[in-house]
Amino acid sequence: MGRLGPTEIILILVVIILLFGAKKLPDMARSLGKSARILKSEAKAMKNDDQQSAPADPPPPAAQDQQAAPRTIQAAPGDVTSSRPVAESTDTTKR
Repeated sequence: MGRLGPTEIILILVVIILLFGAKKLPDMARSLGKSARILKSEAKAMKNDDQQSAPADPPPPAAQDQQAAPRTIQAAPGDVTSSRPVAESTDTTKR
């Protein structure tokens, strides 16, 4: 009960082909590869965000007084839409 020989492996492959069908197997493999690429790119983006979100030195106070540049929303990896500016409220009073 320890080793799988060539006969057992061939039998397992035949059962898989019979269960899923020969037409669906390439589509399933393609879908699995695409999911793996998306997962890898998301993990890389999260790692880059962590490195950028922890600056070594805080910005000087003079830079805070200047008007900030408009912020943009970055498109997710694999998203076909482009980045767009975000309109922010300039009202600083709390209600």
